[in-house]
Amino acid sequence: MAKQYQALFLVLSICYLFSPDLTAATAATAGSGASKEAVNFIQSSCKTTTYPAVCLHSLSAYANAIQTSPKRLAETALNVTLSRAQSTKLFVSRLTRFKGLKKREVEAIKDCVEEINDTIDRLTKSVQEMKLCGNAKNQDQFSFHMSNAQTWTSAALTDENTCSDGFSGRYMDGRIKNSVRARIVNTGQETSNALSLINAYAKKY
Repeated sequence: MAKQYQALFLVLSICYLFSPDLTAATAATAGSGASKEAVNFIQSSCKTTTYPAVCLHSLSAYANAIQTSPKRLAETALNVTLSRAQSTKLFVSRLTRFKGLKKREVEAIKDCVEEINDTIDRLTKSVQEMKLCGNAKNQDQFSFHMSNAQTWTSAALTDENTCSDGFSGRYMDGRIKNSVRARIVNTGQETSNALSLINAYAKKY
C-alpha cells in the first residue's frame, strides 16, 4: 500500500511540476531581458499583496509583458491564477484513480474537484470582465466590469477555502490531505494576490 501511494504521488507531482503555467514561467525566466524598471514595478506592487513572495515568484517571469502597467499586472496575475487552478484540478482529479482510497477520501476528492471547477469558472469570468474593463468607454462602464471582476475573484477564493476545509478531518490519509491542501493553499494565495492587484488597478483608473 505504501509503495502504491509513493508511486501515485511521484507521478502526480511530476505532472504538476510540468504543468503549462510552470513550464511557461520557467521558459520566460530563462529568456528574460526585462528592464530594471519593470522588475522594480512588480516587486513594489507585490509588496502590497497578502503573499508578496508568492506574487513575485509567479509574476516576475512576465516582467517583459507587464512592464509598468497596473492593468497588465492584474490581468497577468489573474491568468496565472487561472492556469494554477486548472493544474490543481488535474492533480486532484487524478487521485480518484487510486483504488486504495477510503470512501470518505473519495467523496472529499470529488467535492473538491467540484469546488475547483467553480473556481475555474469564476476566474474565467473574471478574466473576461477584466478584458471588458480595457474596452470601457467611460468610468461607469469600467466600474461595472471591474466590480464584476472583483466579485468573481473573491467568490473563487471562497471555493478554494471550501475545498481545503474538506480535507481537514483527522480520518483523512495524511499524505493525501497534505498533498491536496498544499496545492489548494498555493492556488488560494495566488487568487488572493490577484484580487489585491485587481483592487490596486481599480484605484488607479
